Amino acid sequence: MAWRGCVMHLTKTGFIRCMKASPRDSRLNPHNQQRCAFRREAKRTDTNKGNVSQETELAVSKAGEPVNVKSPPPPPPAPSPRARPSLFKPFVFTIGFTGCCFGVAAILQYESLKSRFHTVREEAKPNKELKGSEDMTYWHNWWNQLNGVQKQLILLLSSADDLWSSFSEGQRTAAGIIAVNVLVLCCWRIPSLQRTMIKYFTANPAAKTRCLPMVLSSFSHYSVFHMVANMYVLWTFSTSIVSLLGREQFIAVYLSAGAISNMVSYCCKTATGRLYPSLGASGAVMTVLAAVCAKVPEAKLGIILLPMVTFTAGNALKALIAMDTAGLIMGWRYLDHAAHLGGALFGVWYVAYGHKVIWRNREPFVKLWHSIRSPGNGGRRPGSGPGSL
Repeated sequence: MAWRGCVMHLTKTGFIRCMKASPRDSRLNPHNQQRCAFRREAKRTDTNKGNVSQETELAVSKAGEPVNVKSPPPPPPAPSPRARPSLFKPFVFTIGFTGCCFGVAAILQYESLKSRFHTVREEAKPNKELKGSEDMTYWHNWWNQLNGVQKQLILLLSSADDLWSSFSEGQRTAAGIIAVNVLVLCCWRIPSLQRTMIKYFTANPAAKTRCLPMVLSSFSHYSVFHMVANMYVLWTFSTSIVSLLGREQFIAVYLSAGAISNMVSYCCKTATGRLYPSLGASGAVMTVLAAVCAKVPEAKLGIILLPMVTFTAGNALKALIAMDTAGLIMGWRYLDHAAHLGGALFGVWYVAYGHKVIWRNREPFVKLWHSIRSPGNGGRRPGSGPGSL
């Protein structure tokens, strides 16, 4: 019985020790650790910011061992839909700018015809031959007083003037447009002007400045190849379009085409949600090309690199419109196909109807300008007709 007493004594002693040790060792209990861990994690959570904490939490595996569990990251916020820009101001600007272009062109044509009339009348005065001989004597004496370098410089300028005189009226007009495009291309190469060029010389419906770039971007090219291609087409058709419309009317059509083609591009970009900037004279050049091809559809055209391939102007216009239509539908972004289509359709419409609707009805405006220009005569000299100068 002694061994029984010893066993009972040892058992009681060990039980008491376990009971005394249980409060201290409860922190090692996995279940207590799990509860305390979750309780502490709840206190760490930042409820003010509404973000889910990504701190490590303790969990119990199937074997009863604590393991680290990382809470999943919060889902990204849903992107807010992009508001479509308003096109009311660009639309009003397009109408107003087009009207101003044709109004100024009518005034310039009136003043040009008036200047030519006065020049012819001055040349018809008597003593012209005597005056001419006196001028020749003066210039001969002046030439003899120059040194060799001055004479060479004057001869060089005279050759340049002869070359300029050999150009047709359309080529001289296109040369002025080409000079402006070259100047803008040089401005793109100046780093300090980059922000200004992007703001005013790229057309983007999502930009803050949307109206003025509709015109300025028609003279803007960043790539030399892009500018050369557009200006070559303009130079090729410049003689035909100016002989068809006249210099003043052509300038009005060209400037209006830049604004109208960009307005069509704005509408398509806003409708599709592809709000990206564009630049170049392609829309205005397409107007010139389409106007000539629609007016003379049987004219033969060719490709500069393939002179043996010829086709009619009407077929070329149809192919270009079909290609730009396919590019617009399929979403090609290398070219601004919407601007090309807008320019081409405006050119076809103008030679078919616009010339009659706009240019032939300019007489009341010209009469108003004539009355303002000559208020003393009441806008008309005695015995002069409606079309007199």
